[in-house]
Amino acid sequence: MLTESIRDRDFPRLRDRSYLNTAAEGILPIQSKEALANYAADKDLGMEGRPLLFAEMDRCRESAGDLLGLSREEVSFCSSTSEAYNLLATAIEFGEHGEVVVTDLDFPAGATPWLQLPAHPSVCLWKNRDGILELDELDALLNENTKLVQVSLVSFLTGYRIPWAHFRDLVREKAPQAILAVDVTQAAGRVDLDCLDADCLFASSYKWLLGSHGSCVVAVPRHARDRIIVRAGGWYHLANAFDADRFSRAEPFPGAPGFAVGMPAFPAIYALRSGIDLIRETGARRIAEHADPLVARIHEGLAELGFETMSPPQPGNSSGIISFQTTADAALSDFLLSKNIHVMHQAGRIRISIHGYNTEEDIDRCLEALKDFRKTN
Repeated sequence: MLTESIRDRDFPRLRDRSYLNTAAEGILPIQSKEALANYAADKDLGMEGRPLLFAEMDRCRESAGDLLGLSREEVSFCSSTSEAYNLLATAIEFGEHGEVVVTDLDFPAGATPWLQLPAHPSVCLWKNRDGILELDELDALLNENTKLVQVSLVSFLTGYRIPWAHFRDLVREKAPQAILAVDVTQAAGRVDLDCLDADCLFASSYKWLLGSHGSCVVAVPRHARDRIIVRAGGWYHLANAFDADRFSRAEPFPGAPGFAVGMPAFPAIYALRSGIDLIRETGARRIAEHADPLVARIHEGLAELGFETMSPPQPGNSSGIISFQTTADAALSDFLLSKNIHVMHQAGRIRISIHGYNTEEDIDRCLEALKDFRKTN
């Protein structure tokens, strides 16, 4: 991903195209496209191909575990982060006075399932202050009734990245019984993860992990396995799915395997393993070392042009996302697209995202185009 020759080989669609929108949709490398074709060939074998499908899933668990520094037994898959969080909601005993802490920089998938429970817990909102989630604000929300603290390591909205160690220590001190869940969708594959001591981690497959739609990596480290037991019907996640007592009780596997409630989404798993293996081959740390300076250049360039980012730059704790607000978001996005520069616009903001396949030329083209737009608007 980090050299011109490898980028041309693996991402030919990026020739003459500055794609700065991975936070919405990642670009499939050639290897992931080939993996989807391999799935089709294995599926075409009918029932004889099923062992090949499950063998590929096992390989994907190995690859995802290696990326996260976990064993394959601590990793599983479901269809999306939304499904994962709704299943997590069944695994937590909130009780009469239970509370959940979520942030106003979080994606709806992690912030809303708790509102749909029949007797839903109290939801405490950790609000950002000028684009920063301040720990003193969190301190006031934590207590012995806190059953879950849910955050995104990197915010989809602004790109703010939680300083993990200080955050984790505060949660463990003030709410020692709480499950600490973290959405790493906007981080895994792009940053060197420092949050692997959380109780559960979820990551969508189709963004920075270079996979397709239809899969979510679920990780429950060994230390939290027996605290997180999904209570849902299904079969693949049940230890007694075909036993004689299956009509009188359901025994889910504890930890990550409990989230795989039905037949795995094999096409997505084939593509995901290929994408993860490309990231592993390159190295998440090397990707960050390549892309973080490009993020810093965007921050500097936006400041020079008078654009204020929604979260400030975080040297040493960078993410791949930079967002800024503008009343001309649609016009600006269209202007950039006319120059084959792809960003995200939504609700008065522009979001730029930078992966390992982006280059200095992408950043130069983007900043030059923003300058041109400023002159005429």
